[in-house]
Amino acid sequence: MKTQTDQLSVTFAALADPTRRAILARLVHGEATVNELAEPFELSLPAVSKHLKVLQRAGLVEQGRQAQWRPCRLRPEPLREVAVWMAQYQEFLGESFDRLDEYLGTLRANQNSTEPTAEPTEGEEQ
Repeated sequence: MKTQTDQLSVTFAALADPTRRAILARLVHGEATVNELAEPFELSLPAVSKHLKVLQRAGLVEQGRQAQWRPCRLRPEPLREVAVWMAQYQEFLGESFDRLDEYLGTLRANQNSTEPTAEPTEGEEQ
């Protein structure tokens, strides 16, 4: 279990940065070069490369080699581990939302039953 927790920590740390999340979002659509990944950002290529190294260390991205072209591709395994870890909380979250919905329903019912019936004020038609 310790190695899974350690891997989760590394994965969450990599996902903590919005630029890295945007890079992963781009890679969902297929392989891309560092230049292609850098296009939407106002970052230098070395800065994008640093983000890619963090993603590679987390196992989220791998870089291939085809002649001079080094395409990056998404590796989904660490994301699956995050999904499995999060699944254990899904039932709790669902129950919490169900309880909140019940509570709000009770508040609405109480509010409706305690509101006085509106009687026309002077000058209003009935």
